[in-house]
Amino acid sequence: MELKATSLGKHLAQHPYNRVRLLHAGVEVSGEKHEYLIPFNQLIQVRCKRGIVWGELEFELPDEKVVRLHGTEWQETQRFYHYLLQSWQQWSAEMSEISAGVLQEQVEHIRDIEQQDKWFKRSELSKLQQQIRQSFGALPMPVARLDEFDNCREDYQHCLQWLQHGQRSIVQRNQQWTERMLENHHDFFQTIETSPLNVSQSRAVVNGEDSVLVLAGAGSGKTSVLVARAGWLLRRQEAEPGQILLLAFGRKAADEMNERIQDRLGNVAIQAKTFHALALQVIQEGSSKAPAISKLETDSKARRGLLIKNWQQQCTEKKAQAKGWRQWLTEELEWEVPEGDFWHDKRLAERLAGRLERWLGLMRTYGGSQAEMIALADEEIRDLFAKRIRLMAPLLKAWKAALKEEGAVDFAGLIHQAVNILDKGRFISPWKHILVDEFQDISPQRAQLLAALRRQNKQTCLFAVGDDWQAIYRFSGAELALTTAFAANFGEGAQCALDTTYRFNDRIGEVANSFIQQNPHQLKKPLNSLTQGNKKSVVILPQEQLEALLDKMSGYAKPDERILVLARYHHLQPDVLLKAATRWPKLNIEFMTIHASKGQQAEYVIIAGLHDGHDGFPALARESLIEDVLLPQPEDFPDAEERRLLYVALTRAKHQVWLLQDRERPSVFVEQLQDIGVPLQRKP
Repeated sequence: MELKATSLGKHLAQHPYNRVRLLHAGVEVSGEKHEYLIPFNQLIQVRCKRGIVWGELEFELPDEKVVRLHGTEWQETQRFYHYLLQSWQQWSAEMSEISAGVLQEQVEHIRDIEQQDKWFKRSELSKLQQQIRQSFGALPMPVARLDEFDNCREDYQHCLQWLQHGQRSIVQRNQQWTERMLENHHDFFQTIETSPLNVSQSRAVVNGEDSVLVLAGAGSGKTSVLVARAGWLLRRQEAEPGQILLLAFGRKAADEMNERIQDRLGNVAIQAKTFHALALQVIQEGSSKAPAISKLETDSKARRGLLIKNWQQQCTEKKAQAKGWRQWLTEELEWEVPEGDFWHDKRLAERLAGRLERWLGLMRTYGGSQAEMIALADEEIRDLFAKRIRLMAPLLKAWKAALKEEGAVDFAGLIHQAVNILDKGRFISPWKHILVDEFQDISPQRAQLLAALRRQNKQTCLFAVGDDWQAIYRFSGAELALTTAFAANFGEGAQCALDTTYRFNDRIGEVANSFIQQNPHQLKKPLNSLTQGNKKSVVILPQEQLEALLDKMSGYAKPDERILVLARYHHLQPDVLLKAATRWPKLNIEFMTIHASKGQQAEYVIIAGLHDGHDGFPALARESLIEDVLLPQPEDFPDAEERRLLYVALTRAKHQVWLLQDRERPSVFVEQLQDIGVPLQRKP
């Protein structure tokens, strides 16, 4: 059947289409120069309209496309429209049956997933949405028409809900599932640790995403969460003991974790390792070699001796090298360097030894060629940085020669080798779940090892526990952005916060939280205290009042209550502490640097050394070009890491904190603390 525009209609309409023909399962619209075939499976709607004189047919296609035919005689147009509609509707009824079958199958699959007794992952949602799109693509009619048919409507809407609002749906479903788990396994959460887990801890434990970052504020029970997570995976039979790996940054922390696991979970084959122990295992099993760790890694005296000896030899043998080192030390570091053969000056050598260690460590950790390192530097400093790298090159060569002679590897080489073995597929990772402690201290190199393990075993879930507010190890290569931009680095997943601290009172919490969150780069999170403090829980005192403070404390502090005196540097230990053992024999006083106090707690904390300038707190930036280029970039906020260091110091205390200031040259932190309401007292 065919419909044509009248001669006058064709002439006046001036339209590309003037004829339409009904086909077996479609229509063909054509004109003098144009032809357009519209199969029924592309047709969304047909409209018949009456103009002043002629009729008009309008064919609606996907993507809001419309094809029109003008200038046809009205009665003929109506008749054609009637036949077309009858044919199209008959075809549509048949196709709706097929579509209903496809949709029903898809909805059954969705309901199976909805009814699973487990966490619904983001990755599973992506897979499901892809399947729904494929189902829609397999339908014999446009998706936009499915609402028209009673046999398709409900299932189509169900699919559409998961496609358009899937994220909202899984959040709602996972919340309901979590509540059910917390209720059904109430006994587990009550007894897995010596104290029952709170709701935020329990929610973190059961979170089943592929990548989970648990932000664990100071004193919020992160170790409890790690142990409970391992116990939960075993209880739910989501993993065998040998498929769970716990990672810590130091041997002591790994040993403590192992003790805790044995104590709480019994004799299970779950082992906490350091990153270096993990790398060693990968190399041993992946290459049938058992690399020895160089003695230089554990013997600081030997390490420094090797570097200084080669530095002195370099300066003795090559005048150009000696000149380059003199420039480096005087111009960049602003050190006073003796005339003549300065490299034989014992005090200068001792002072430089620590710097050489750090610079060599950064170059070894980076692991690339000299050219690759130099390419990292900004253009304006690249030439100068290249000179620094070339001055260090003989020391790097001497270091490698010493390792070769010893038949050993250093820590940086260990991780590089392990990543290489994993990427070549020579080690098959057995771990489905990797749990990492103190994640804020992760370095790019260690992150590469994690990424290599996950590339090797695609089913590996990463459960990271850390606190970006306590990230204080940038100087050793830790990169805070690996935590603050967790999803970008380790894949979309979940972020949870442990919202209760069991250590300090609400006043200490209020001061510490306000102070740290002045830096907008820190992740926002709640951290509530169980106990109440008062205005005097955190106070600023003149530093000369320390003796009077300890006198006063001797009247009420119990012998089993710990008093921590903290400072930015070892040499800032207050002189008054030298007589503490006899002057206040009943006081349990201990001095340490703030860095060393990480992970510690005490009833009372005294923070010394809050002065400005040399050896002050916040410390002055003292990075050389080597550190500036090879270390992770700091946030664009004044004293960001030093601010976190003060946060660590404040949050070691359970009951009370005193900050000792130098009134002649006060630290900028004193003014900032006063601005958030910390009182300034003349006497304790």
